[in-house]
Amino acid sequence: MALAAEILGDRWTLLILREAFFGVQRYEDMRADLGAPRSTLTERLGKLVARGLMTRRPYHEPGSRRRDAYVLTEAGQGLALTLLALAQWGEDHVIEGPAPVVVTDRRQGRPLRVELVDRSGRVVPLKDARLALRGEGE
Repeated sequence: MALAAEILGDRWTLLILREAFFGVQRYEDMRADLGAPRSTLTERLGKLVARGLMTRRPYHEPGSRRRDAYVLTEAGQGLALTLLALAQWGEDHVIEGPAPVVVTDRRQGRPLRVELVDRSGRVVPLKDARLALRGEGE
């Protein structure tokens, strides 16, 4: 948990990842959405690429030079539940109400939540969960 927090633990990194999950891939679009200083955005994107969470994908628009888009890798996409859990926590304990964005089921349109689920698909309340060394109680 501490190593993951070290990688993700600053505001700009989380905001960049949020943008990537919304489908924003171009540097200038991210910069415009976030209002991030160029040096900060460049440095954080470089770290995300170096850590294998994003990759550069070249693109070329007519009349302009080649540029790089920043795309989530499989490892980056694997952060979806983590970021959704953080957003859910923020709704519950920071803004104490619904956020302007909601995650919904594509087929039925119902809002979704991050939950603990056992192998049979049963939702387990947090109060009934415990941390254990791997191999114990699996």
